[in-house]
Amino acid sequence: MNAETRSYRRYVLFILTLVYIFNFVDRQILVILQEPIKAELGLSDTQLGLLTGFAFALFYVVVGIPIARWADVGNRRNIVSLALLIWSGMTAVSGLAQNYTQLLLARIGVGIGEAGASPPSHSMISDYYEPEERGAAMSIYSMGLYLGILVGLLLGGWLADKIGWRMAFFAVGLPGILMALVVRLTLKEPPRGGSGMVSDPNVGEKYTFKQTLGFLWKSKPFRTAAFAAGFCAFTGYSTLTFIPSFLIRSHGMSIAEVGVSLGLIIGFSGVIGALSGGFLADKFGKMNLRWYLWVPAIGVLLSVPFSLLALSLDSLTLVLVCIFISNVFGSCYLGPTIAISHHLVKPSMRAMTSAILFFILNIVGLGCGPVVTGMVSDFLAPEFGIESLRYALIFSSLVILLAVMQYLRSGSALSAHEASKESPKEPASV
Repeated sequence: MNAETRSYRRYVLFILTLVYIFNFVDRQILVILQEPIKAELGLSDTQLGLLTGFAFALFYVVVGIPIARWADVGNRRNIVSLALLIWSGMTAVSGLAQNYTQLLLARIGVGIGEAGASPPSHSMISDYYEPEERGAAMSIYSMGLYLGILVGLLLGGWLADKIGWRMAFFAVGLPGILMALVVRLTLKEPPRGGSGMVSDPNVGEKYTFKQTLGFLWKSKPFRTAAFAAGFCAFTGYSTLTFIPSFLIRSHGMSIAEVGVSLGLIIGFSGVIGALSGGFLADKFGKMNLRWYLWVPAIGVLLSVPFSLLALSLDSLTLVLVCIFISNVFGSCYLGPTIAISHHLVKPSMRAMTSAILFFILNIVGLGCGPVVTGMVSDFLAPEFGIESLRYALIFSSLVILLAVMQYLRSGSALSAHEASKESPKEPASV
């Protein structure tokens, strides 16, 4: 690979990561603004959980399937550009909402747009990077999640304090429209199977959703890893949604203070964890592929004690330190999980594989996590008052233990798969 090609693929990865940052800025802005929104529109914690969780996730994952099918046969660059245009516009429209229903519909629109971001982006990255580099490349892309959270919390808290929550939606939504033009005009659509797979006779084959789903469902390593990621996301999205409100209610922080402190903590710790997970998985995965599953298992297990301390201590300083450490360990899972998922499938199945992985991840994590945590908080409120959210978050933190078990099961299944050299029966091409 010549220097120009290496430089350009890094540019592609940079731009796609920037798009993912926009994705999470537009998604996370609601979280930092939810306390003033709750006060003005008279919402409950369950309704807040629905706004950031189930309603968003339902449309995100359902629309993601046909978009991924489109990405596996169409121009992925154009899909990413169009998706960015849609979700940025709907983020701006969120600032016009006059009631819960209008805000819900606007956030559904954001979810529909954002469904077109990751599956085609993952597929493009896999075509630009060799298999032994994908863990790091996918983790660099995935760190956009945490940088988006950092920018969303920092910017959202500041904007809410200066111009109010309605104008804040406009301020973060409109720049995405310009970014959509950058994607459309500067990125090139790579050939299918462009890295390390050009000699694969299946590169040009096309598969239906049913064929890809059947192929993946017969793959126990994929199945168990996908649900492991879902349980990680359950804890992660519950924390992202309600930890700002927890710090405001239980520790007396202002919205601006939470935006700055939590934005920096989640952003930098998430980048450290995401990059470390990917690079460690690539390093040790050269010796044994199971490290792509063991690294996430070990990481998320180490996050649990620090999560519980963050929710139990009285000292705000120690609480914030524990949140930082917990998130370093808890954010290591996504890049390695995407990389091993793409390892298990054909080149023309990658976008759909990412969509199915994200379907499971977001239904379990984004769909159930915030709304279940909100319901637990509302259920405990008559007895514990504002402290009910503390106990609801403790519950959600323990769910990640299910992820550890699933990653270990996936590692065992992958070992058997590699030893026998038997993969699920290949579907017929169409």
